[in-house]
Amino acid sequence: MRLKDKVAIVTGAGSGFGEAMAKLFASEGAKVVVSDINGAAAASVTKDITEAGGVAISSECDVTSADDIEAMARQALDNFQKIDILVNNAGMPQRNCSMFDVDVDTFEKIFDVNVKSIFLTTKGIVPHMLENGGSVVNIASTAALSPRPGLTWYNASKGAVVTMSKSMAVELAPKQVRVNSLCPVFAHTPMAVEFMGGVDTQEIRDKFVATIPLGRENTPRDLAHAALWLASDDASFITGVALEVDGGRCV
Repeated sequence: MRLKDKVAIVTGAGSGFGEAMAKLFASEGAKVVVSDINGAAAASVTKDITEAGGVAISSECDVTSADDIEAMARQALDNFQKIDILVNNAGMPQRNCSMFDVDVDTFEKIFDVNVKSIFLTTKGIVPHMLENGGSVVNIASTAALSPRPGLTWYNASKGAVVTMSKSMAVELAPKQVRVNSLCPVFAHTPMAVEFMGGVDTQEIRDKFVATIPLGRENTPRDLAHAALWLASDDASFITGVALEVDGGRCV
């Protein structure tokens, strides 16, 4: 088991990428804090994990709230005594539209959820990892590396995640805390319809798949396996990397 005796916090773990990561981590021996703003969704994923023989607790957490993050960290420490892995997965999409049609409230929400949340978890959770080292995995996007029109402010938020991750990696390296980002291409998670402008058709999907050299859609499990590698000791000499999980789309 690649994460035996490790304690992992996964935000946005009530569905999509986060759910897949939480379940895979648990199957590899991690004790998982399943965090989501939707408490019922977090509890459902936790139930799935425990019924499969894994160890997990759920935490209802708004990642834009410093108080919620502090409470989540305390919950992890009270139950498992340490934190080894932090996956900052919670995110907010942008409806595909002209950059001029996004209002200030939406812009601020995108940056609060996608960027400020990492600032808050870094301050509220990472200090508990400094004594023994650990791994932080920040979920960015291929949007940070190969931006598409209609998603300008989302693209910018994910670009910030990549840069933050690299800077964190340099600063935390002396404490043996590795920080990497994952850049997944579009996948059919609950956020997918927003990226497509509110319309999901097979024709739109087929056109997008045609831009991926490996010729298929990304899946939550694809990202989960990449996150597992970065979180595990198999990647003990890897830090500051922005790993594309995109079937070759950014080549």
